Amino acid sequence: MAHAAFDAEAGAAAKPPADDAGAAFVLESKGTWWHAGFHLTTAIVGPTVLTLPYALRGMGWALGLTVLTAVGAVTFYEYSLMSRVLEHCEARGRRHIRFRELAADVLGSGWMFYFVVIVQTAINTGVSIGTILLAADCLEIMYTSLSPNGPLKLYHFIIIVAVALAFLSQLPSFHSLRHINFASLLLSLGYTILVSAACIGAGLSKDAPGKDYTLSSSKSEQTFNAFLSISILASVYGNGILPEIQATLAPPAAGKMMKALVLCYSVIAFAFYIPSITGYWAFGSHVQSNVLKSLMPDTGPALAPTWLLGLAVLFVLLQLLAIGLVYSQVAYEIMEKSSADATRGKFSRRNVVPRLLLRTLYLAFCAFMAAMLPFFGDIVGVVGAVGFIPLDFVLPVVMYNIALAPPRRSPMFLANTAIMVVFSGVGAIGAFASIRKLVLDAGQFKLFSNNVVD
Repeated sequence: MAHAAFDAEAGAAAKPPADDAGAAFVLESKGTWWHAGFHLTTAIVGPTVLTLPYALRGMGWALGLTVLTAVGAVTFYEYSLMSRVLEHCEARGRRHIRFRELAADVLGSGWMFYFVVIVQTAINTGVSIGTILLAADCLEIMYTSLSPNGPLKLYHFIIIVAVALAFLSQLPSFHSLRHINFASLLLSLGYTILVSAACIGAGLSKDAPGKDYTLSSSKSEQTFNAFLSISILASVYGNGILPEIQATLAPPAAGKMMKALVLCYSVIAFAFYIPSITGYWAFGSHVQSNVLKSLMPDTGPALAPTWLLGLAVLFVLLQLLAIGLVYSQVAYEIMEKSSADATRGKFSRRNVVPRLLLRTLYLAFCAFMAAMLPFFGDIVGVVGAVGFIPLDFVLPVVMYNIALAPPRRSPMFLANTAIMVVFSGVGAIGAFASIRKLVLDAGQFKLFSNNVVD
């Protein structure tokens, strides 16, 4: 009955309205499955993979690798379900190109529209701020290695990164990022290989710290660390923009997103496991939240050749620019929908001027926040728990159960319900554990600091 009721609701048209500039310009549907694979890989496989050894540190070898695999399997399953819901709606004349509209339509709740808008905006703006901050940190690392006593500060590099992103942000559509995101995929493989090789070399070096893989002696501390690690994994595997990525596919989209997911997770299998294992093996319980920092300790010599670390930092820096562009697309689509005129050309003066102004102002805001709050590392777990877990772990199974309505006693319905319950609890506990760490580290935080706090 629920399935029939859902099919009977013909609220949305097969195509977005003709005056929807957000759909016509930013989310134009011209891509192939491999283009979607490039977008998806850039959204998931980023420098956050360098936090994976730290996530293993909170759980140990057996539990850490098991949870890394389990979260990967669950997210692949969740993304495939969401893609099927989108295809199901499209086959019934209700093509959705925005997460917020899909959730509101399937769940039949107006407040769900605003919930997704708020959470997705928080994720995308947070990631944009984080990419600017981390890219600036990469520039500062390279600068200080060449000029240890130079006059430039962190905020100077934040401005440089923001200007570069403002220039690149004038690419009008998600689809126009396809070549940049292919380069991003290659960059992620590049620094994964470099960092993993550096970790192996460091682990074999006489200067490496002693290998200690023991967990905290406190059971409560072990529990908090484990849930914090799960929140980090949710952030690493999460993206929160799969409907917008699927919107870039030339219709019909049926079956194409599954190929994109296979491409993306083939990269994930390499880029997640290799640095996780080599980084945790090399540094054990001494590994920092970014394994690059472990390879470049504040005291003593670097544990890898300078050229190798420099090249890895450069690859990370370049990929961060691509990630910043991808996660800004939802904000740009919202702006374009309200400010652009779909009846005029995307490069007409009428549309170029507001695009230039609004996108530059958005990035200026993100840059200001990055300069003011240079302790974004501790916020990654919070973002994963309160942002990625609802959008990527809870809503897809709920929407599938409602839209495609598998029998209530079927293994799929029960598995979906179990995933929803488990990850709702994990999200709540993970948010508490992440906020707890944020509070414990608050003494290190200083507004407009010249140092990025891990």
